[in-house]
Amino acid sequence: MGRRTKRPVSNLLEMIPLLRPHLDTVEDDEGKVTLLLPRTSWLERQSIRYLKQPAWIKVHLDELGSSVVSHCNGQYTVAEIASNIKRKFGAEAEPLHPRLSKYLEVLEANGWLTWLQSEADDGEASAGG
Repeated sequence: MGRRTKRPVSNLLEMIPLLRPHLDTVEDDEGKVTLLLPRTSWLERQSIRYLKQPAWIKVHLDELGSSVVSHCNGQYTVAEIASNIKRKFGAEAEPLHPRLSKYLEVLEANGWLTWLQSEADDGEASAGG
């Protein structure tokens, strides 16, 4: 029997989300964000070329989603994003942490989000090794 190696346990609140570089965002006058996803597969490129389909898929976000995505720039931890959302939306954002974690999970599952290592993790890694 092989040994299982333990994965390091990460605290979601200490993680730093970052939108992938291939995504573009556009903010309208009301502060709502639209994600622009490039259509890059072979079939999509053919439909763009021959069927005159748009080169981008537009994903329109609501106010809460727009606020979260605008903070996914590699500068804020999930805890900082949560506190900013709570300050801006108050009770309207509740239940905040489960909702935020699920939203980030969906962004990651779609390949739109990646994670940076937080400075707290850097300190623990250097202290432990």
